[in-house]
Amino acid sequence: MGKRKKHILALEPEEEFEMIGICSHHSDYRLAWGLNKKTGLHLTKCDSDYVVTNKKGEPTSLHSMYEFMDDENRIEYYMIKNKEKGQYLIPEKPSIDYFLFLCNNHVIEVSDLIVELKTVTSILGAYLFYPEEIASAENLVFN
Repeated sequence: MGKRKKHILALEPEEEFEMIGICSHHSDYRLAWGLNKKTGLHLTKCDSDYVVTNKKGEPTSLHSMYEFMDDENRIEYYMIKNKEKGQYLIPEKPSIDYFLFLCNNHVIEVSDLIVELKTVTSILGAYLFYPEEIASAENLVFN
């Protein structure tokens, strides 16, 4: 019998979501209301907060989270507060108050959405970030 070859398959993780950083001085429920009114989203507060864990799997912080499932376009939207009790969801971006995540987006043009977000009176600024450029974004999991 001949020598067996061993093949190693190395896959780069694909970007599964797009992330928009939002600067706002309003509370999460007020921002969600403004987004819903202006953009046609229907963000609702989740029953549980988004949990950030350490490498051991222990929770380190909880962050307020809103979600909307767009069944027509099959897109999942999540709005998560970045800073909660001194702990950050994305520590590399401490000046961002909230992040809006679009999961499985193949329909919405993100640049157009950002222009629309900037018209919401609760929003001071909206910025597109690339998850692959932010180390802590690798730890984000949306179920």
